[in-house]
Amino acid sequence: MRLRLSPWWWALGAILGLRLASMAWLPLASTSEPRYAEVARLMALKGDWITPWFTPELPFWGKPPLSFWTEAIAFKLLGVTEFAARLPSWLATLGGMALLFVYARAYFGERIAQGALLIYASCALVFMAAGAVLTDPFLALATTWAMVALAMSAKAPSPAWRYGFFVALAVGLLAKGPLMLVLVAGPMLPLFILYPGLRASFKQMPWFSGLALMLLLSVPWYLLAEQKTPGFLNYFLVGEHFLRFIDSGWTGDLYGVAHRRMKGAIWGEVLVASFPWGLVALAMLLRRVINPLQRAALWQTRRDPDKAYLLAWSLFTPVFFTVSGNILWTYVLPALSAFSVLMALALDTPAFTSKSGQRLRTGLIWLMPLLVTGYTAVVTLQPLQLKTEKHLVAYAMQHMQAGEQLVYLDEVPFSATFYSRGQASVVTLKDLGQMSGRATGLYLALPKNSLDQLSGVLNQPLTPLFESSEHVLTLIPGAPSGK
Repeated sequence: MRLRLSPWWWALGAILGLRLASMAWLPLASTSEPRYAEVARLMALKGDWITPWFTPELPFWGKPPLSFWTEAIAFKLLGVTEFAARLPSWLATLGGMALLFVYARAYFGERIAQGALLIYASCALVFMAAGAVLTDPFLALATTWAMVALAMSAKAPSPAWRYGFFVALAVGLLAKGPLMLVLVAGPMLPLFILYPGLRASFKQMPWFSGLALMLLLSVPWYLLAEQKTPGFLNYFLVGEHFLRFIDSGWTGDLYGVAHRRMKGAIWGEVLVASFPWGLVALAMLLRRVINPLQRAALWQTRRDPDKAYLLAWSLFTPVFFTVSGNILWTYVLPALSAFSVLMALALDTPAFTSKSGQRLRTGLIWLMPLLVTGYTAVVTLQPLQLKTEKHLVAYAMQHMQAGEQLVYLDEVPFSATFYSRGQASVVTLKDLGQMSGRATGLYLALPKNSLDQLSGVLNQPLTPLFESSEHVLTLIPGAPSGK
């Protein structure tokens, strides 16, 4: 007897498969992906599973190690490739989706659970983060796990769910830090005040043994990291979690720049991260608020503690970051699980279950997966459209002779460091002036439109050999033998 899968499973499998396949096509680009991939590569190379390293000499105190552990293990098993670097994020997203499905099916039924997963998988940020080297998919997995475990402990009490809640907290502490505790405790406070029935199940949780388990799983790494590189706890807990939050222009970042934004900008990021569903939700909400009858029905939903749970879960993250001007759109990711269930419930109406409504839903489901996959294909064929040094580094490595080096003027991009396996180094104009007598050639990458200027400074013609989106590669030949 052959197992027949419903069209729903085929659609979800196709969306996840598209992201899985495209992970191997696209080079690591921009800043975050190659930076985190290089941290994981150094972890695998050095065998140091306690301290992530930003460079071989500089420890990386900006993030806990969970994502780097998984990526370093993937490098060990699959080799140092883009696919290996991105696979852990895809698996973390898959794990969060499985938990979300169990929760939504138990509380709202099979149809809502299926719709929620398709909405979640096709949100812009979820689809993109699932195939990117980021720490956020691991935080999203942890928050989803914790919120689902807490809800399921009330619906179907079992040690697996009750202790799973505390394991999830530990996972979040190792994925992102104490922010995990804030994102889980925050939604709970108003719920326990407004819905006394939720307090009863909450009190039945094994708090003493559960918190002991959470501390046992997470705290040892923090203590070992501080012991190995003193100063970590102060930078990570005070700098990354407090100063970065309150100071949009925080200058203490050791590894980049602060993401200065206007306070409240997180709500714009919500619409981008949840695209296209966030715009649909906004339109539906405005329509219900304007219509008196629908407004009254919307107000009555506050009496439903299950929907209130989802609402608090989905809203707390953007509310929390409203007062911070130091944000990224990836901060929205932990809220999208609950949002997707709410969206599935909102769309469970005759207008969206009719044939025309189903066609509209299908189009919205496939919008982001097809757009991102199409973009991936285009930039794979036209690499100059992407901010990566992969192809320039490959050209240099292929043509370099013994003793020759690849250097970047003033700054080495993260992708160049990753793809050169740490061999690309930095030089200044002063350094180049002192290298005039080198016996071997120097492959120099410099910003575009700087070639003629540098030729004049060095008083020798320089020929462009290869271009990336931001740099041009040239060869400064070595001195003739016998000179």
